[in-house]
Amino acid sequence: MTTTTNAMSVGQQLTQSPVVNQALDAIVAEVRAKSAQITEPRPPIDGLSESYDAFLKRAGATRGRGLLYPYIGSGAGNGALVELMDGSVKWDMICGIGVNFFGHSDPDLTRAALGAGLSDVTNHGNLQSNWGPYQFSETLLELAGRNSNLSQAFISPTGALANENALKVCYQKHAPASRVIAFEDCFMGRTVTMAQIGDSAGARVGIPLSTQVDYMPFFDEIEAETVGIGAYIDASVRKLQQYIDRYPLQHACFIFELIQGEGGFNTAKKDYFRALMECCKANSIAVWDDEIQTFGRTERMFAYEALEVGDLVDVFCVGKMTQVCATLFTEQYAPKPGLLSGTFTGSGSAFDVGNRMLERLRDGDYYGDDGVIAKHRDAFRKQVRAMASKHPEWFPEVTQVPGKPGARDIVGGAGGMMRMTPFGGDKSKVTKACRTCFDEGVVLFYCGHGPYHLRMLPPLGVMKLEDWPRVFECVERGLAKAFG
Repeated sequence: MTTTTNAMSVGQQLTQSPVVNQALDAIVAEVRAKSAQITEPRPPIDGLSESYDAFLKRAGATRGRGLLYPYIGSGAGNGALVELMDGSVKWDMICGIGVNFFGHSDPDLTRAALGAGLSDVTNHGNLQSNWGPYQFSETLLELAGRNSNLSQAFISPTGALANENALKVCYQKHAPASRVIAFEDCFMGRTVTMAQIGDSAGARVGIPLSTQVDYMPFFDEIEAETVGIGAYIDASVRKLQQYIDRYPLQHACFIFELIQGEGGFNTAKKDYFRALMECCKANSIAVWDDEIQTFGRTERMFAYEALEVGDLVDVFCVGKMTQVCATLFTEQYAPKPGLLSGTFTGSGSAFDVGNRMLERLRDGDYYGDDGVIAKHRDAFRKQVRAMASKHPEWFPEVTQVPGKPGARDIVGGAGGMMRMTPFGGDKSKVTKACRTCFDEGVVLFYCGHGPYHLRMLPPLGVMKLEDWPRVFECVERGLAKAFG
């Protein structure tokens, strides 16, 4: 058969069809025009609230319990603003726990999702797949490999499954070692195994315990300042070595959350992480970096880049912002055939949108000391301090909990993982503030295990610096209600 440079498969003919592309352009233009009507927070539209209550009850019935937030989106938004089914509009400062970095109704991502809908299948699989998952993996590995030795990827539909696969890789490499080391207050997901590793008693109720976990205290800034950072790091390494000596050759991995998500947006000095990782290396224990919530939100794309420890990472997990999840590993940790598999890897739209998000993160000016994320971090902190100066009664000294990382400051986090600590970190008042802020037009959530914090994972890919005062007008009203 003779081939020419103009030869195209039917699939290529479809994606490059002028008729198809004109139709896609028209749909995107219509989405943009309709979304442009959403310009500021607003209350429910008259006549829609009653039906919205009915939808909330129906949604709760499917779960067997009511929704934590009365949130059901209408399917439309505009950047950092989202519309709910009752017609109300709110600032979305949590973005599905960090998924929607580029906000709502983004034209570029809308087009990517529509284009993926042309595919002959909805979901790709490990056995049969179109090019989308491999293109996504290539882009991710190219970015990850700039400052690490990560060279291979296995795709998963969820973060918990990505973590399960990471654990399997570590177990296989270090068989028969079966113990795991993790930080206190870590969160790993909600599968049977991940619920056992995550440091939450409530998530393990009724689950048989079969995974042996040793918990290391997470970095405590206050204690480190008190005893000196060098002495603190030395003590931490001694603690780790005690576990290793107590169970010789029985630890398969140490799971590192370089920035704890559910645990409170806690982080540490790079020398602290590096010392613990080097101890693992000296004792043939895999270094596993979980950045499922962290990825893309620090002043560098990867937290291991920001903390300069990428050369020590053996296994890595990513998700949320990437739309699909993945387990990455070095060549030395490549699993044997048969260990990792599964029917689905993800939908075509998730891969195409995820790939575009990676490209935009790569090509944009988000990272660096003067990048977009750093500027938003500073703007957030400025707003919190201004509000605390205006309402000092809302921000008493943070209550320290023995055995938990100390938090002197009322504002913290890292990059686009933002937290503030009103009401001394009292759980009941902080969780109440989530509800009152929601009522006043801003969606946020909480994190931590004492002290508790209000957290934000804003859509910094589309949010404007001048939006922050408008967001904090809603936050201020919400905190006033919570305080009263």
